[in-house]
Amino acid sequence: MFGYLTARTDLLDDERAARYKACYCGLCRSLRSRSGLSAGLTLNYDMSFLVLLLSSLYEPEETGGCDGCLAHPFRPRPWFSCEITDYAADMNVALGYLKCLDNWNDDGSLLAVAEAGLLRRADGGIRARYPRQCRAMEQALGALSVIEKQRLDAPDEAAAAFGMLMGEIFVLRDDRWSAVLRAMGDALGRFLYIMDACMDLGADTLRDRYNPFRRRYGLENAAYFRDVLQMLLGECLRHYDRLPLVRDKDILDNILCAGVWAQFDKKYPTEMKDQ
Repeated sequence: MFGYLTARTDLLDDERAARYKACYCGLCRSLRSRSGLSAGLTLNYDMSFLVLLLSSLYEPEETGGCDGCLAHPFRPRPWFSCEITDYAADMNVALGYLKCLDNWNDDGSLLAVAEAGLLRRADGGIRARYPRQCRAMEQALGALSVIEKQRLDAPDEAAAAFGMLMGEIFVLRDDRWSAVLRAMGDALGRFLYIMDACMDLGADTLRDRYNPFRRRYGLENAAYFRDVLQMLLGECLRHYDRLPLVRDKDILDNILCAGVWAQFDKKYPTEMKDQ
């Protein structure tokens, strides 16, 4: 994942910001308890969004507490978790494992293969529990690898591959909401891939790494990128608005309408002043 699905906690009151952080801490606890301490290396706020989304939709029973941990041994932190937390933790590990293998195959990264070794055993159990999602991850990362190795000028195709991956991760079970969740996840995945390409364009060009927008390097791209991203996010929000969400919807709205733009707005401050 790319790290853009984060909340603007400065726009949340203290109670809701604490709820958001407790979700993250619950995900961390689940990762470590289900897949070992090394699984904590895959932790990110993106999967906290998935926990909040699916929990708001299905409203499972939650457990919680306030405990210390390896990262914060002297200052206990509130946390909550539920069956959705465990699902998101498994998806986090499976995606992290495949991404490590992909980095090893593409770049020969010894760090990536070492991390993959730590995650291998946990991934085997996850693959058995969620074969559909894991197949989608393999197919998407395989398609992206082909595009990147051939250095294709194909932002739509690359974004579609990551969108397919996200669409399957968003579908926990086959029910009345699966089609809406799959469509939302697909649109959000496309948005995230294009956002990451926009943000990394300069660094990728200077380091001679693949980026589908390399041909636009050196151009005034802020307005162009924002228009594309707004269109993709609008499609995501169209499906999101069809879900009967109540619990934590304010945090989800914050993430989708403000948080996802935080890094982009910092990179293009002139664009912000013009609005």
